[in-house]
Amino acid sequence: MSFHGDLREVLRGPRFRRLFGTRVASQFSDGVYQAGLAGYVFFSPEQHTTAGAVAAAFAVLLLPFSVVGPFAGVLIDRWQRRQVLLFSALAKAALAGLTAALVAAGSDGAPFLLAALLLLSVNRFFLSALSAALPHVVPEDRLVMANAVTPTCGTAAAFLGAGAGAGLRLLGGDGPVGTALILAGAGVGFAAAGLVSLTLGRAELGPDLAAESSRVRRALRNVLTGLADGARHIWGRRPARDGLATIAGHRFLYGISTIMTLLLYNNTFTEGGTAGFASFSVTMAASAVGFLAGAVATPWARERMRARTWIAALLAAGAAALLVFGLPFDAAVFPVAGFVLGVVSQGVKVTVDTLVQRHVDDAYRGRVFSVYDMLFNAAFVAAAAVAALAVPPSGVSAPVVTAMAAGYGAMALYWAVPERRPRVLAGD
Repeated sequence: MSFHGDLREVLRGPRFRRLFGTRVASQFSDGVYQAGLAGYVFFSPEQHTTAGAVAAAFAVLLLPFSVVGPFAGVLIDRWQRRQVLLFSALAKAALAGLTAALVAAGSDGAPFLLAALLLLSVNRFFLSALSAALPHVVPEDRLVMANAVTPTCGTAAAFLGAGAGAGLRLLGGDGPVGTALILAGAGVGFAAAGLVSLTLGRAELGPDLAAESSRVRRALRNVLTGLADGARHIWGRRPARDGLATIAGHRFLYGISTIMTLLLYNNTFTEGGTAGFASFSVTMAASAVGFLAGAVATPWARERMRARTWIAALLAAGAAALLVFGLPFDAAVFPVAGFVLGVVSQGVKVTVDTLVQRHVDDAYRGRVFSVYDMLFNAAFVAAAAVAALAVPPSGVSAPVVTAMAAGYGAMALYWAVPERRPRVLAGD
């Protein structure tokens, strides 16, 4: 079946459509909020101009995700996931309003950063609950398509939201009032996502606690024990384990490329400010198109090849894109590298998401996807630390780009080697 045919088939399910609508509304608002935040933090007149300063800002914004992730997983395996979606969305709406008020009042210090950190941390609960709930609204044989539709459309919605936020910034300027309007608009979108979640029943999204063993119930009483239990669950399932390791490696390399791109547009390709933000947004838009292309291509490719073959091909394409389009450090071709890395990112993620969902038990899915989130964000923080040491303020570094390409190549080679152990499920 074609991509559009599969898409129509998945969208026929009313419960899937409701969960899908909740995700799209929230992630569009995420994009608006992040555009307002990024423009204010990175491209304001007091913008960060060194790799170390940019890396520190990313670490402050992302490191708490790794701390919150384990707690989120244990709780969404115990609480009704519909309620997690509802209250997370409402909390994000309130925090967006608070950050908007702080910016408008000129208070952009610790209270502003704390409110932003809380909002982004609450988002871990929301996204983990979405991933854990998906198998409850689609049949198992449609999970590949559902994983292509939901995270990809969510990511596309976030990019569209970022574009809307960037457009509002161009209209409202770099001042606090313009930023406050963007953040407040995101808050309205978060509240709308909460309302959409109410179209789902309280118990429709699990978890299925009745199917748990007494050992899992005991694990739920302790966050750290629950995280360790989830990690052991992953470790015993090689497809899921290898997939998460690959996601972490890709996120590390993608993090370095993101910081390099920001520095290039802030300090080399432009003189920063609104012009830098607008130019940076062009490359991000190219990445968004790549995300969509990766989503379209992945179900088609998975009908014709094994998961490991597709992952290897994507990672090899990432290595080639960095060498061909990244090394020239030319603003005219840099968006092409962004496009290809977008295809790689979403294609790998859709494939890995499906591997993880197929190879873990439902009672563990929340914790597993929280480990997923922890690795995802911790890898970016690690990338920020490396970039602070290795990337100059100009963003121009041929050795770093070459090393990144080598990293993609090494991961591609691992997945290209035929699996020697018996596969648990056909198609892996």
